[in-house]
Amino acid sequence: MIDWSRVSELIEEIGAEDFGEIVELFLMEVETAIGSLEEAAGDAKATEEQMHFLKGAALNLGFEALAQICLKGEKAAASGRADVVTAQEVRTTFETSSAQFQADLPERLAA
Repeated sequence: MIDWSRVSELIEEIGAEDFGEIVELFLMEVETAIGSLEEAAGDAKATEEQMHFLKGAALNLGFEALAQICLKGEKAAASGRADVVTAQEVRTTFETSSAQFQADLPERLAA
């Protein structure tokens, strides 16, 4: 669900001090994008754009499961099928991933 090697790379790149800020920004941006995705229901172009943004953000922070579902939704929306992956599926995957991330992060940072 979480690519911890990517998380470690990011911490190394930006430093542990700034990592918390990045995570906070990521969580806010994803919430906003999921809201936009909900509003875009049925609009293939808007769905594709939001799925693309979410996929990139998820990959950047190591949210592998979220990135995969967004990739599936992006490809489907690009072919005119905006309803293959719902905003609720994206939200559920994000919430599950976020809970795991936040639960496991302190141990990972201590290692």
